[in-house]
Amino acid sequence: MAVANWTEADSIRAQEIWSQYQQNHDVSEKTGQTAGIDPASGRIWFGESIHDVIAQRDADGIAARLFLVRVGSAAYYRKGRRR
Repeated sequence: MAVANWTEADSIRAQEIWSQYQQNHDVSEKTGQTAGIDPASGRIWFGESIHDVIAQRDADGIAARLFLVRVGSAAYYRKGRRR
């Protein structure tokens, strides 16, 4: 599916899935890893990088759109310097 088809509802659903997952699972050992969340199915893949997550998803034969988070961080990536 094209990125253009991604909606705010997809983001909200993925964030809900991620929040529920963290309530039910200890993710402390995954801090710093990438989590890819499929808002349609609720499935989550973990990897050391975005490429790892995509490779796992592809290996499972799934072409799902993913919401990506860095485990333990409020933002996946920040650009620029702090003031």
